[in-house]
Amino acid sequence: MSRDVGPGRPPKVSRFRKGESGNPKGRPKKPKQRASVLAILFDRRIPLMQQNGQQRDLTVEEALQLRTYQEAVAGKRSAIRHVLQWIMEREKWFAKRAPRPPIVQLIEHDPDNANEALLLLGIAERDTRHGYPATDNDRLMLQPWATQKALSRPGRTRLTKDQISEIKRCTRGPETLRWPASVGEQDCE
Repeated sequence: MSRDVGPGRPPKVSRFRKGESGNPKGRPKKPKQRASVLAILFDRRIPLMQQNGQQRDLTVEEALQLRTYQEAVAGKRSAIRHVLQWIMEREKWFAKRAPRPPIVQLIEHDPDNANEALLLLGIAERDTRHGYPATDNDRLMLQPWATQKALSRPGRTRLTKDQISEIKRCTRGPETLRWPASVGEQDCE
């Protein structure tokens, strides 16, 4: 006996060769399931005479449900619980398959809506310089902080003199703005 033989190390003669399976027949197949007595019973159809005199065939499951329903109508509490459970399951099924309302709703493009949003968010104020009575169609003045944020965005293209004068005209307190380096001192004056 040598040292390479022991627990978990059989002798080399009885070891499996490379590429050879330790279970040549493979995993045993599961025995085929035979139909249970209940499955056979539920597959049967039961003839039922309807009130109009016609005969109708029902499965055992349908016949049991009909009987449970009749008992629930008669006032049997356990049958009522079963029928209520069926109703709840049915409602869940319909709720899953009900068409959902669209998430996105169309909003009219109304400039007053945009103005109201700017006012609500504090990005703009009504322009009261001209002394007109306050109406919904007043001109708005941008807050300096909002304009400054827009000016300090990276990748901004060089502003023209017309754009600079427009920014000054539409901003409350334009003298407080710090202009980007791409705008020359002579342009801001």
